[in-house]
Amino acid sequence: MSDSIERPVPGNGEGLWGSDVIADLLRALDVPYLTLNPGASFRGLHDSLVNRLGNRAPQMLLCLHEESAVAIAHGWAKVTDRPLVSIVHSNVGLMHATMGVFNAWCDRAPLMLIGATGPVDAAKRRPWIDWIHTARDQAALVRPYTKWDDQPGSVAAAVESILRAWQITQAAPQGPTYVVLDVALQEQKLDKPVKIPDVTRFRAPDVPGPSEEMIARASRLLCGAARPLVLMGRVSRSESDWAARIALAEALNAVVLTDMKVAGAFPTTHPLYGAPTGTFTTPAMADLIRQADVVLALDWVDLAGTLKAAWGDESVGAKVISVSLDQYLHNGWSMDHQGLAPVDLAIAAAPGPTVHALVNALAGYKSADVWAGRKTTPAKSEPAFPNEPLSVPALASVLRKAVTGREACLIRHPLSWAGYMWDVAHPLDFLGTDGGGGIGSGPGTAIGAALALRGSGRLPVAVLGDGDFLMGVTAVWTAAHYNIPLLIIVANNRSYFNDEVHQERVARMRERPVENKWIGQHIGEPDVDIAAMARGQGATAFGPVTDLGSLERAIRDGIAAVDRGEVVVIDARVDPGYDPAMTSALTKQPDRS
Repeated sequence: MSDSIERPVPGNGEGLWGSDVIADLLRALDVPYLTLNPGASFRGLHDSLVNRLGNRAPQMLLCLHEESAVAIAHGWAKVTDRPLVSIVHSNVGLMHATMGVFNAWCDRAPLMLIGATGPVDAAKRRPWIDWIHTARDQAALVRPYTKWDDQPGSVAAAVESILRAWQITQAAPQGPTYVVLDVALQEQKLDKPVKIPDVTRFRAPDVPGPSEEMIARASRLLCGAARPLVLMGRVSRSESDWAARIALAEALNAVVLTDMKVAGAFPTTHPLYGAPTGTFTTPAMADLIRQADVVLALDWVDLAGTLKAAWGDESVGAKVISVSLDQYLHNGWSMDHQGLAPVDLAIAAAPGPTVHALVNALAGYKSADVWAGRKTTPAKSEPAFPNEPLSVPALASVLRKAVTGREACLIRHPLSWAGYMWDVAHPLDFLGTDGGGGIGSGPGTAIGAALALRGSGRLPVAVLGDGDFLMGVTAVWTAAHYNIPLLIIVANNRSYFNDEVHQERVARMRERPVENKWIGQHIGEPDVDIAAMARGQGATAFGPVTDLGSLERAIRDGIAAVDRGEVVVIDARVDPGYDPAMTSALTKQPDRS
C-alpha cells in the first residue's frame, strides 16, 4: 500500500479530546486497518485518526458501502483468524452493515464493530438530522447476531468497553462485537489524560482444550472403530493444526470429509480423503458416513443435517463424537446453529487443541486394517470441454491449469461450484463462503482476504456469481484505491439461477409451465456490462468472454496484471447449471441464498 495515499499534513492542534483516547487505544491494540464509510456521528473519532495518529496504525480504508466495509474485515479474518475494526455511521450505517455482520456471525469470524450515535442528550441535538440518527438502543439491531455490545457513558468507560469487545470477539467461539460511542463523548474536551492500560493484560484467553478424561474416552472409541470417519469443519488456518489433522487421520487410518462452506481443512489429494465435498452433503459423502461406525466431528456445520442426509429417518448407526464450542453462541433469534444432533461424546473444546491432544494420545498407535476394501478416489483427469458455450466446470478447469505451479487462494466460489473443481493442499488454498448466505458480500470478502494475503506470494482469486458481484461491485473501488491486487472472475449466467431452479420445482409440483421459470430472474435486455462497471471502479477488466480460448487468454493476462499489482475482473459468460445432486438438495426446502 503506497505511503502516498491519504497522508495528512502535520498538525495536532490544542487540547485532548475524548476521541483522541479511543484512537490511541486502537493503536495500542495493534489494529492495522479500519474499514469505514464516513459519517458525522463519528466525526470526532475520524478527526483523531487523521490529525492525531496521521492515518497510520491504524490506517482507514474508505469503502463506498458499509456492507462492503464489514465484508472486507470478514475476509481479512478468514485468512488471519484475527479481527479488524469496522466503523459504521449511527443507526443508518449499521442498517446497511447488518448483512455483513450476520455473515461474520454465521461464519464464526472475529470482527469488532464501532458505531456512533447521538448526542444521547436530546438537548444537544441539532434539529432533524441528529434525531433520526439517534436510537435509544441502537445495538438491538444486531444483538441477536453479535457476541456482546455496549454503549459506554464516559471516555474511561469507553476504554474498558473497547478492550472487552476486542477480547470477546477473539475468544472462542469467535464472532462480532459492537461498541456504540456517543458523539458527545467523542467531542468532549478532557481536562486531564485518560490512562490507557497495558493492553497485553487484556488479551483473549487461550483457545480451550479438552480434559484428559475426554481425550481418553475419545481415543478408546476411535481406536476400537472398524471404520472411523472424521468430519473436518470450522478449523484454523494454522499450518501446525493442519499437520496435526493429517497426523490424526493417518494414525487412525480414518476417512476424512470436508465442507465446501468453510475453509480448507484437509488435503483433497490425500488417500484418506473420502469424497469431493459440496455445499450440501453429496450422495458419495452420505454413503461413507452411513458406513462409518465412529464419526469424529470437528466443529462441523450442521452435524444434525449431515447425519440425517446419511441415515434418513433411521437412528444414526454410528457413535458420534462432537468437538465444538459452538453451543455457547446459540440463541433463540437465529437458527444458524442448525438442528440438534445425536452425540455420544460431546467435547466442549476447540478442534485445534483437541486434535493435537488426540495425536499425542495415539503416539505409537498402529491402526488395524480399518475400512478394509475401501477404494480411494481415483486421480482426476481433465475432461475435454467444447469451446463454447462456457460452463462453470470448464471455467474451473482453465483456472486450475492457469495457476499450476504457483500458490493460489480460492477466496470465494459461486453456488454453482462443486468440490471436485479445486484441489486443496494448504490451509490457505480455499476459504469457503460467507457463512450467512448473504448475496453481495463476495467482492468485499475477496478484497479483505486479498489484503491479508498481500505480499505473501499467494495469488488471490475469487470466482463470484453475477448477482453477488453486482450487489457489491463498489467494493472494487477500495481495492483499486489502496492497491490491493486481486483476480475476480464473474461466472456470469445472467440470472438469479438458484431461484429459477426453485420456480421450476414449484411449477412441476403444480403442473404449471416450467417455461416461465426465467421471468423475474433473468438479468438481461439490457445485459449488464460487468467489465465496464469494473473499469468504472478503477479495475482492469476483460470481457465479456464467451469461449474457452478467450477465457484462457483473459485469465493468463489477468494473472499477469495481478502480479503487477492490479485489480482484475473478468466477465465470463457461462451457461447456468448445477450438479444434479446439488440441484436436488437446493430445491428440497425454500432458500434465499
